[in-house]
Amino acid sequence: MAQDSTQPAPGTAPAASARALLPTIVPALLVGVVTSLVLLGVSAAAEELQHALWQDLPDALGVGRYSVAWMFAVLTATGVAVGLVVWKVPGHAGPDPATTGLEAPVLPLAVLPGLVLVTALVLAGGPSLGPENPIIAVNVSLAVWFGARVLPRTAQRGWVALAEAGTIGALFGTPVAAALVISEALAGQRVKGQLWDSLFAPLAAAGAGALTTTLVSEPSFDLHLPPFEGPGWADLLASLVVASAGALLGMGAVYAFPYVHGAFRRLRHPMLMLPAGGVVLGALSALGGHLTLFKGLDEIAELAADPDGWTAGEFAVMTVVKLAALLVAASCGFRGGRIFPSVFVGTALGLCAHALVPGVHPAVGVSAAVLGVLLAVTRQGWVSLFVAAVLVASPGMLTLLCLASLPAWLLVTGRPHMQLRPDGTAVR
Repeated sequence: MAQDSTQPAPGTAPAASARALLPTIVPALLVGVVTSLVLLGVSAAAEELQHALWQDLPDALGVGRYSVAWMFAVLTATGVAVGLVVWKVPGHAGPDPATTGLEAPVLPLAVLPGLVLVTALVLAGGPSLGPENPIIAVNVSLAVWFGARVLPRTAQRGWVALAEAGTIGALFGTPVAAALVISEALAGQRVKGQLWDSLFAPLAAAGAGALTTTLVSEPSFDLHLPPFEGPGWADLLASLVVASAGALLGMGAVYAFPYVHGAFRRLRHPMLMLPAGGVVLGALSALGGHLTLFKGLDEIAELAADPDGWTAGEFAVMTVVKLAALLVAASCGFRGGRIFPSVFVGTALGLCAHALVPGVHPAVGVSAAVLGVLLAVTRQGWVSLFVAAVLVASPGMLTLLCLASLPAWLLVTGRPHMQLRPDGTAVR
């Protein structure tokens, strides 16, 4: 007897009705817009402060904007300023950032002003961290607080999902990134209904966040590298080798993370840990130059604008220094995320591969290296593929990256993450 086509197949969950999904649209759109505005507001404030610290002030004092002495002074001062906030402001600017990832904890409202302040200070002062982790934490906490008062019967995890999706959409300027992150998170959970039922509201939030960011700031991740005509056998080999090299390099930082974090933790007080971190970052900036400062997005555009403008040795130095700066900044207590600095590490490594072997196309080298480094640092397969692919506007690159991700994933799977438990041990 034929099965009724309106009934779900055996073993599948029934789909949610349109009536159940429609009421989620307005809250999702509202959360998406607000998450984007929070990100844009913090970023704009950080840019103004960065301009003052790195242009207006050194010009007024008659010192070089990116002289070794000035970089050392600003990074050390940033450590002191962030240390004061973490020490004195209520909530201490949230938990130890080494213990957090994209899945942010829900924080009391009293903690958020301090977290926003230190995030702006870090973005402006030059430590190698991005805004993603603290901004997601701020937006998640605001969404949960708002939801508890407006729709108290809605589960907290629903507001968390909307805020995370909206922020990720705003960060990358597209809801695709949020959909990939949420799909990966749902893979290990028992989902009620079908996948797209669970993605419906978060995708609306991500779309609203992405559209708001696009309308205000027009973000673009395309590095405008030399055109890549299409994959060949040499490109496949290069992508496999470079992605694996990026994964190995990233895993070196992952394995060092608990030890570097433990060394700073022995100082015990934020007014010792963070200034010490600033001093180390100042020394690293003297080795790597000003391009190894900040979260790295503007700097990778400068590298990509002239892929042959540095030697292989110079690219190698920038790669190692930026990775070390990311490791130190994430270990000593600076608040920030690891995705964007990792993109710089991968970009410099990929251009180093091109400088060493001119037959490695710059687009192939950069995309593959970014993929490998991100797989090691984030352990987020879809996000790593997405970020690596959007750096190069070439459909043929995606095939290479999918294949290159396989050996790179074998190198990182089952190994420690670049995230620690409260006791300082690595998460697996």
